[in-house]
Amino acid sequence: MFSRKIGVDLGTINVTIAEREQILLHEPGVVAITVDEERIVAVGQEARDMYGRTPESIEVMRPMRDGVIADYYVTEKMLEYFMKKIQGGFRLTKPTVMVTVPYGVTDVEQRAVHEAVIQAGAREAHLMPEPLASAIGAGLPVETPTGNLVLNIGGGTSEAAVVAMNGIVAGGSERIGGTRLDDAIMQYIRRKYNLIVGEITAELAKVNIGAAIDIGEELRMDIQGRDQVNGMPRTVTLSTSEVAEALQEPLGMIAAMIRRVLERTPPELSSDIIDRGMVLTGGSSLLRGIDQYLTRETNVPAFLADDPVGATAFGASRGLERLDVLQRTFPRL
Repeated sequence: MFSRKIGVDLGTINVTIAEREQILLHEPGVVAITVDEERIVAVGQEARDMYGRTPESIEVMRPMRDGVIADYYVTEKMLEYFMKKIQGGFRLTKPTVMVTVPYGVTDVEQRAVHEAVIQAGAREAHLMPEPLASAIGAGLPVETPTGNLVLNIGGGTSEAAVVAMNGIVAGGSERIGGTRLDDAIMQYIRRKYNLIVGEITAELAKVNIGAAIDIGEELRMDIQGRDQVNGMPRTVTLSTSEVAEALQEPLGMIAAMIRRVLERTPPELSSDIIDRGMVLTGGSSLLRGIDQYLTRETNVPAFLADDPVGATAFGASRGLERLDVLQRTFPRL
């Protein structure tokens, strides 16, 4: 009766925790750990600030990769830290947790997430597919027979799903997200300018001047890195059109995944999708012009959810309120 009910969006880049209509925590899913003793030094934003700046004795890592657990022990400790942080010093009862998992993950990956959440301090743990959580969080009428198309572009994966009657009718997942977009920018700079830049720099370029298409505005940014030939520090100026060029391959793979989902969608629901369009959620959906790009590539109108970053966590939290109805579509552990 007195147990808290929280939704957790366990992402590759960020971990977001929501309760009812409030975001309790939104922090990078990054952990700093000593190499020799495997002792955790920092978690979240503090660890993120150490990225690329630590001595050899400390490794800064993301325990989640492509939306699934890459390091079980570190993931468990990270979740335990975040759950203690949102509960403060008053922890008489353990919370009931709904955690999101990518569409199409294996039984082993599902069990790993479930066990990590329980070990981190949850009383109960339930798993919800990310596209379904995103659709609920975006306010789509998932309980009706009407087809709703949602695309969640996260840090490690992009998932598209047609949702109706509280379940996923057709879905698809591609292990391409924000980190893959950053890699594409790094490779482009290295190939064109012989300049090696880090992940943080590439991410800043994506956020500050990045776009999926020509947006009619040419932004520019100075990029610092190490010269590939002589190893000396060097600065180049990167433009929006160059970032858009760098991102065409990974964005094209996301568009192809959406088209595959649409091909498997029943005709009755296809007409609904044409009328209603496609809702975009996830942090990477904030890339300039991505709605126009996807509309052009799929012939389905695309638009951003009201809160694309928090939608998945909100959907997980709201899912606990209708657990009896939704549970038949959840993974069985």
